[in-house]
Amino acid sequence: QVQLVESGGGSVQAGASLRLACIVSIDTYSRTYVGWFRQAPGKGREGVAMIYTGSSGTFYADSMEGRFTISQDKDKNTVYLQMNILAPEDTAMYYCAAQKGSGFTLNPDHYNYWGQGTQVTVSS
Repeated sequence: QVQLVESGGGSVQAGASLRLACIVSIDTYSRTYVGWFRQAPGKGREGVAMIYTGSSGTFYADSMEGRFTISQDKDKNTVYLQMNILAPEDTAMYYCAAQKGSGFTLNPDHYNYWGQGTQVTVSS
């Protein structure tokens, strides 16, 4: 059974940082693509960043690279999203998701397994 559990969200002021964590329970963690996505109210799900756990190779959405950093701790089967200089437009529900066969993509349709999400709210 595959399970993804996110944590680390919260309410912060603009300019603050947060680190989200996603514990990935899957039998093939070392060969899994894990992505972070977000969805703001009234908007579609947007890809943020992804990592291939086998090589730690990463891929970012153009608008996210620089402020956001994805990483992993293989010993803990955990993928992190470090978010810096947060702005009100970063307010959204953040989800982690996993897939095994679609490669480096941030298309949410290619992800088979999803967590329940963690809310990030940034006030000005």
